[in-house]
Amino acid sequence: MAKRDFYDVLGVPKGSDEAALKSAYRKLAMQFHPDRNPGNADAEHKFKEISEAYDTLKDAQKRAAYDRFGHAAFENGSRGPGGAGFGPEFSSSMSDIFEDIFGDFMGGGGRGNGRGGGQQSRLRGSDLRYNLEITLEEAFAGRTVEIDVPTLVSCDTCDGSGAKPGTGMSTCRHCNGHGKVRAAQGFFTIERTCPVCQGRGQMMDQPCSDCGGQGRRQQNRTLSVDVPKGIEDGTRIRLADEGEAGLRGGPPGDLYIFVSVKPHDLFQRDGADLYARVPIAMATAALGGEFEVPTLDTTRARVKVPPGTQPGQRVRLKGKGMPVLRSKDLGDLYVQLDVETPQNLSKRQRELLEEFEKASTRENSPTSGGFFDKLKNLFQD
Repeated sequence: MAKRDFYDVLGVPKGSDEAALKSAYRKLAMQFHPDRNPGNADAEHKFKEISEAYDTLKDAQKRAAYDRFGHAAFENGSRGPGGAGFGPEFSSSMSDIFEDIFGDFMGGGGRGNGRGGGQQSRLRGSDLRYNLEITLEEAFAGRTVEIDVPTLVSCDTCDGSGAKPGTGMSTCRHCNGHGKVRAAQGFFTIERTCPVCQGRGQMMDQPCSDCGGQGRRQQNRTLSVDVPKGIEDGTRIRLADEGEAGLRGGPPGDLYIFVSVKPHDLFQRDGADLYARVPIAMATAALGGEFEVPTLDTTRARVKVPPGTQPGQRVRLKGKGMPVLRSKDLGDLYVQLDVETPQNLSKRQRELLEEFEKASTRENSPTSGGFFDKLKNLFQD
């Protein structure tokens, strides 16, 4: 039976690039894999056929020969993956697809990750978190704060290698220095990190006595953290490479500072704006007046109360709020005026208020007068 054209087998045009070939092969391999089609001889034949086609076309030299001579380029007794059994060519092509699908779950990424066997054990150190609480005044002005962080640092004795000074390294006998071992499982050849040398490919003759072969040890570090002006509650500051030291000379992790701002006795914050509630006497609200409030820049701001101020009315003080992060702009301060109703009136005070009420007209309370007019109309309806 004549062989089908390899491009037709994969369902791709002749000029397809490597990515298109791999994508087509992945789709077909998953569809016709014998494990998904037990007892189906036709699926097994198609699986062998697409494996042979992909193995040929993914190789630049084989593909050039095939494009020029067709199937005749591989005759004269040479056995491809479509022959009896599954040869090393099949294992190679299946290794590609298996690594693409499952590589991330095997803890090593693909072969293009730039890691050799001896690099896999040089694990990156863990990231650390530090919770920093500051006041609203500190968030306004910014500050430099020193923090004490318990962490793992590189061992000075062995310079982070984990090996006792003056001793050497020997090749791991379990993996022959590759850092990986292979095991056949059905149609797949699974590659795993060597359990003996942990992927290093080498074994220490003697571990460092100070760090036990880890290449790092526990130590408290004092770091200076610059808290910028205008920082908000919940902001995260990242200090690169200030986390835990990596295992056996691996790169360090990062340190993340999570900033929380304490509640303030007077001000509430919303972004760059500040809000304050100030109670004022009923007479001040009616007649007008002024008072002073403290601000976060350590000065005092004068608040003018216009005559006839209503409860909840706000006065805006421009530029008296918080700094805008990484900017020269400032937010505003909004003072909410809460009118306080007099209590514990003396006899004379009551008489004066009664006289005021008798002398009052609709113009003195236009809002309440209009409201009760609406109620009267509703009752009449």
